[in-house]
Amino acid sequence: MSQDTALGSAKTVEKRKEEEKQEESSQAPEQRQKAWEARQDLVRHAARTFASTLVDGDQFGQTGGTHFGDTIIHAGGFSKAPRHASGPVSPTEVDEVTAVFREGVSFDDALTRLRAERVVILSGGQTTGRRSAALMLLSRLGIEQLRELEPPSSPSALLDELASPLGYVLCDWTTRHRHPLRTPHLSGLREQLERGGGHLVITVESSTLPSEIPSVRWEPPLTSDVLRSHVTRAVGEAPWTELSGLPYVKEFLEREHPPYETAQFAKRVVALHRGEIDERELAAHGEAAARTQIDRWLTGETPTLFDKAFLVSLSVFDGAPYAVAAELSDPLFKLFHRTENPDESPRIPVFGTSRADRLQLARARGEIETELTDHGVVGHFVARFQDELIAPLLLHQVWNLHPSARPALVSWIRQLAKDKRPLVRTRAAGAAALFAQADFPSAMAHLIEPWADSHSFNAWLIAANALTLSVLLEVPPAFDVLHDWCTGDHHSRRWTAVRAYGLLGAAHHEITLRALLDAVRRPVEDEEDTDDDEDETKKEKKKAKARREEDKQFADALELLLLTVQSPVLHALAERLDPQGPRHDRAVRSHALRAFVQACGQYEEEGDRPIVLDWYARALATDEMVDVRHLTAFWSAVLGDQELTSRALRVLRGWVLTADEDRKSEVALTTLLPALAATPGNHQRITHLLHTVRDADENALDVADRLDTAVRTV
Repeated sequence: MSQDTALGSAKTVEKRKEEEKQEESSQAPEQRQKAWEARQDLVRHAARTFASTLVDGDQFGQTGGTHFGDTIIHAGGFSKAPRHASGPVSPTEVDEVTAVFREGVSFDDALTRLRAERVVILSGGQTTGRRSAALMLLSRLGIEQLRELEPPSSPSALLDELASPLGYVLCDWTTRHRHPLRTPHLSGLREQLERGGGHLVITVESSTLPSEIPSVRWEPPLTSDVLRSHVTRAVGEAPWTELSGLPYVKEFLEREHPPYETAQFAKRVVALHRGEIDERELAAHGEAAARTQIDRWLTGETPTLFDKAFLVSLSVFDGAPYAVAAELSDPLFKLFHRTENPDESPRIPVFGTSRADRLQLARARGEIETELTDHGVVGHFVARFQDELIAPLLLHQVWNLHPSARPALVSWIRQLAKDKRPLVRTRAAGAAALFAQADFPSAMAHLIEPWADSHSFNAWLIAANALTLSVLLEVPPAFDVLHDWCTGDHHSRRWTAVRAYGLLGAAHHEITLRALLDAVRRPVEDEEDTDDDEDETKKEKKKAKARREEDKQFADALELLLLTVQSPVLHALAERLDPQGPRHDRAVRSHALRAFVQACGQYEEEGDRPIVLDWYARALATDEMVDVRHLTAFWSAVLGDQELTSRALRVLRGWVLTADEDRKSEVALTTLLPALAATPGNHQRITHLLHTVRDADENALDVADRLDTAVRTV
């Protein structure tokens, strides 16, 4: 290689690195999301796996409390028989299916068509028991000899198979792309069956059938009916009433299950009745069945790689809009395909798979849920697995048991982390946390550390969210990492850890507050990229910038703790405010005051009462005088702080505007403002504010006059 060529290559590499750095740092510090808003996004969009410890209630949508439209719940059918190549169906198998078969709502329609037209097509998902239904349709016609056909290469090739007066079953026929089934083909099949005296039932995926071909959508019976048929066949009708009332059986029946799983669970119920297992072993069936189902999905020839990518995507976006999970499964499929078959371009069927079939494959349900957004109440068609164990277990198995998938998964999660939608970024952090639960060192090396070491505040926030959720999943090393990063000298990792501690307050406030206060007292180190050749002025500017950034980090974290934990954190910080108090801490004071002002400016929702003002009002109403005293002391301190006075007065002005429309806020301020006006300086500030505050139309406020009267009586 020539010197010029080498120099050109080096410049190209440097240019690429510079472009990547600029892309990562495109969000300037002053443009980054506020801490409380970022926490609200995490709470609103985290998956249900984290619901029990992160926040009460639903994580996505349903904030409006309204359901409307259809709920899609796909039911299971009957036990899954082994697949055969072309050949006779065993009479024993037919007898076994007959003993437990229950007719679905579409069974009679299919039987009528089969009797009249000799051929009927059942469309539906692979796990709906459609093969069992096909056998029963032929059996109900009195046909004793049944034959299962191997899928032919084309519709015309099927004609030669139909020469005898038998009942034929053709399962999972896919003809769409090369030799699609057309109406003339169906007429030819019917004529051949009439000549030979036979009947034919074809089962297909709905998405593989042309729209002009008539079919019957297979709607199997409820899981409760299927389970009852299996159990009563084994132990009789009398024990069923008692068995169906067991907590674990009732829990199983709260969701719909595919036929094979229902049959397996029935065996466990029968074993319990016979004393062969206990209730603890019955309860363990849920996770074992989920793992078995996941293993079939991931390792079987079906579903296709395209559908496997959707299953992984739905695991990340469980309980989120279906469209998001489907949209983002396409790039994951491309990455999987690149690993599996790098020499062939991936083919994505744009209109190839119906939503109903995908939900059926995933054993998921879909329903319309509403969400209160910045644009008003919005409805989404939300998809979630019926079994809440599936999503985390599937991600665990993909990460741990199929390491060849890791490069694609890592690239995909990194793409999600750069998405403009808070939901998508939050779910990327959640997936990283679940991978950390499965294999902590690998998740740290592939995802969390690169985010924390980047030049982007957004990436730091995702790393903080991932570590926060890892702690909530009780991943043991996560707390150690947070402590090391929080007290270390690596700037971006320290930011990440401090934010994570703030987010963890509601679950671990004592540990997080202690770690934050330890970090506050740590001396600020020089920035790592300081150039030794820089003059002292530039070095001092960098140090000052580092101090300002660190101040903001700690204030943001303490703000989150105050807002989420409230009283315990308020008391701990208030003890450190009083210069005459035994626990006075000068290093903590400035961070605590700034955090308090930021907290006072936060509202739970747009137009609602300020969170801290509502807190003060509740403390008054419930006679929590320690909270009242500490909140008043904090307000007195921030009004008297030279750096925070102006900001505090702006926040207080907002509270007065809220009181103009909210009587409860006015009552609280009628007590708070006179208490704050006890010193001459604060008295002057508050009266001036009340004399000058105006609404949006520059009109004086009646509430300000009433509050001013209350203050002047002090």
